[in-house]
Amino acid sequence: MFRASVLALVVALLPAIVEADPVGCGAPMAIKDGWSVSEPQAQQLDPAVICSIGAELEKLKDADPHGVVVVRNGVIVYETYFSGPDQRWPQRHWGEPLENTSHEMGTKHDVQSITKSVVSILVGIAQDRAMIKSVDATLLSFFPEYADLQSPDRDRITLHDLLTMKAGLDWPTRPYLSMARKVDAAADPYRLVLEQPMLAEPGKKWRYNNGVAELVGGVVQKAAGRRLDAFARDVLFEPLGIDDWEWGQMASGDPGASWGLRLRPRDLAKIGQLILDKGTWRGRQIVSADWIDEMTAPRIVRPKFSYAYLWWLNHSSIDGRSIAWISGSGWGGQCLNIIPKLAMVVVVTAGVYDYEGKGPQNLACDTVMDKGVLRAALAR
Repeated sequence: MFRASVLALVVALLPAIVEADPVGCGAPMAIKDGWSVSEPQAQQLDPAVICSIGAELEKLKDADPHGVVVVRNGVIVYETYFSGPDQRWPQRHWGEPLENTSHEMGTKHDVQSITKSVVSILVGIAQDRAMIKSVDATLLSFFPEYADLQSPDRDRITLHDLLTMKAGLDWPTRPYLSMARKVDAAADPYRLVLEQPMLAEPGKKWRYNNGVAELVGGVVQKAAGRRLDAFARDVLFEPLGIDDWEWGQMASGDPGASWGLRLRPRDLAKIGQLILDKGTWRGRQIVSADWIDEMTAPRIVRPKFSYAYLWWLNHSSIDGRSIAWISGSGWGGQCLNIIPKLAMVVVVTAGVYDYEGKGPQNLACDTVMDKGVLRAALAR
């Protein structure tokens, strides 16, 4: 009788045992933030692979991961956070020891140069609203107060040249980030950038330059007639349901367009989903699909990377398949990757703030992509 009862109990529980995923990690926590959540396997992801991301990152000595959010088909399928050394806007604490920080779902994180990519979206919104007529508009047409800096080459710099990092202006890279720090400390950062020598004709040579991103932010402020952060709040953050954010300021009081945003990882993923869905969020058109296409089209093509309007374009080869993605990338190991072919968005935050510019800043993001996300998606 006892054996029969036990057998009956096992039989009754068998469906639940079979349905349970022995290697899965379940669905992330559902909160009222505009996101739906799902178990990975329900979105055609191999749970054994995607759920191993946290363990893979913990094996790495120098990755300093802080958070990972993975989205597929518009729902969050994986999320994990770590404690680790961090600093709020570490460029303001140059060389100081980082502070051990417990990162959680609600913790805002520096996104550093991903700020540039967000500012590019704001350019599109301003153009959609006829605040900016064209990216072919000349830079100095927005800054008449700098008429004394006019020269044949400077007069030809366009907004397009700024968005593609082909303004031709000098930007010293050594010591590491020294020029960026000078601009942040300047009473008039836009003048300081424009005063730099012209090293090439506008539109001819690509050169990564934090200063031209600050000029893009200045253009948006001029066109919108309000501060960059206020414009972002009204036309981007509020429509996306992003209500907890910070935007660091330069000494001039202007928001740092090349570095200043702090967002929760889930909210940064909303920016990625906006790109993936051609400018819409939950059925609302926030920025035009035409701008998304223009903004993410390759403008500079190199063997190892391509560049669009303040966005990077990259790809990986996994088991003979080439997978391309659009990427926002920030100092310290921050990444926002949008993978159109796989309907995925990936956010990684980290704390590799190497003040010499030599650390493995992309280690956490590369590990999440190559050992986790892409393999999990291609396995099914």
